[in-house]
Amino acid sequence: MNIALIGYGKMGKEIEQILLQRGHTVTLRSTRSTPFKAADLAGTDVAIEFTEPHSAVDNILKCFDADVPVVVGTTGWYMRMPEVREACSSMSGGLFTASNFSIGVNLLFKFNKELARIMRDFEEYSPSMEEIHHTAKRDAPSGTAITLAEGILENYPSREGWINEPTDDTHKLGIISRREGEVPGTHIIRYISAVDEIQLVHQAYNRKGFALGAVKAAEFMCGKKGVFGMEELMQG
Repeated sequence: MNIALIGYGKMGKEIEQILLQRGHTVTLRSTRSTPFKAADLAGTDVAIEFTEPHSAVDNILKCFDADVPVVVGTTGWYMRMPEVREACSSMSGGLFTASNFSIGVNLLFKFNKELARIMRDFEEYSPSMEEIHHTAKRDAPSGTAITLAEGILENYPSREGWINEPTDDTHKLGIISRREGEVPGTHIIRYISAVDEIQLVHQAYNRKGFALGAVKAAEFMCGKKGVFGMEELMQG
């Protein structure tokens, strides 16, 4: 496959290594200083986009315009998802988007929902979350934390929404975001009572798991139209 890399930072370089190991060709390496046009995607099978929240939607639309499916790892732009879904439909585009491409994290999403279904019947426990990332991460809370929060909220009727700070409001789910230098990406779900605490924790030791997931998503998306995510990929 011919793959375009939109965003060529640490993650882009990690993805490139795996692409080459799996026999793919990198046809484009776009950076902030070397932006791309839709025409630059000629001959490309799939694009992989890891940039910044403010540029992600424009990049996605350029891929749709070029009739190239795009795998998007950037988070922080999801408030524009309805607009992007509409464009994907009207332009016959292909979009694969996920808040996290790690297989381990996607297993965490499943565990998180199941734990929330169990814990909602135990009112003495109060749920909260914490996410810790390196200082270069631009969005807070992380897209992964938002997905985890949504998984709790859909199974926890007493919580009406999340807030990005600690809270004693029993109708809100508090998310603490920390940015601490070169630390492992960490997500912690806590259920705290007056007598004990239950934790569900995931730590990412490096970027390889995310990069491999993005490459598998690109392989999955070749020739596809419509909107897909990790649930479809993990189902095969």
